[in-house]
Amino acid sequence: MSRRKLLGNLPKGLATLGLGGLFWGSLVKETSAESLVLRPPGALPEKDFLKACLKCGQCVEACPYDTLKLAPAAADNLAGTPYFEPRAIPCYMCTDFPCIKKCPSEALSEKEITIDGEASINNSKMGLAVVHKESCIAYEGIHCSACYRACPLMGEAIQLIFDKNEVTQKHANLKPVVNGDICTGCGLCEHACIMEESAIKVLPPHVIEGKAGTHYIKSWDPADENRLTDIPETKKKEDVESTLDYLNDDNLLDDE
Repeated sequence: MSRRKLLGNLPKGLATLGLGGLFWGSLVKETSAESLVLRPPGALPEKDFLKACLKCGQCVEACPYDTLKLAPAAADNLAGTPYFEPRAIPCYMCTDFPCIKKCPSEALSEKEITIDGEASINNSKMGLAVVHKESCIAYEGIHCSACYRACPLMGEAIQLIFDKNEVTQKHANLKPVVNGDICTGCGLCEHACIMEESAIKVLPPHVIEGKAGTHYIKSWDPADENRLTDIPETKKKEDVESTLDYLNDDNLLDDE
């Protein structure tokens, strides 16, 4: 390639590189936003929610506390969908869940908060609160129970653990601990935290929760076997047989 042609193609290459950078930058930003966004109560799993949401804003209008907002156009795939920021305005856990009832497409569904045939806002799983112990003053021995008292399920979703204050050797520490099975992710705790930057934050459950591998099972819990129902039976048999063959191989005990 001649020098003239090379120089002529240089602007095109730089433009392509710039567009590529913008594309990947927006993709990373979009992916990060999708993984951390908090949805209203009753929201379907995120992928299903994005397919079902009409971006009509009726849930936002129905919220009596102005908790819900619509994502701006710059949010790409999230644009026009409802979300909330608990540090600013948390979900106040309306017992009649008006946002769900106003949703015309069931992107917000009472089925998601129904257990044993009864719909309750206390069954919501908007997120999961996590305490950063290193910055929580309660863990430093200073009395604070702001998040505990703000919790609508006080004593259940957030409990106070009493232990001895190692600094004074006289007083008790009151350390907040979140029960992930009960926490609804409303964010009232994050909103109430007295720190300049909240020491307790609400994140989507899938960001926090782990998942046990199929190689592990709680032998003391018969219900845990349900996790393995998706594994083909033939594969399990083969694994068992190969393991038994290995363990019964007398050659492994022979001295070389």
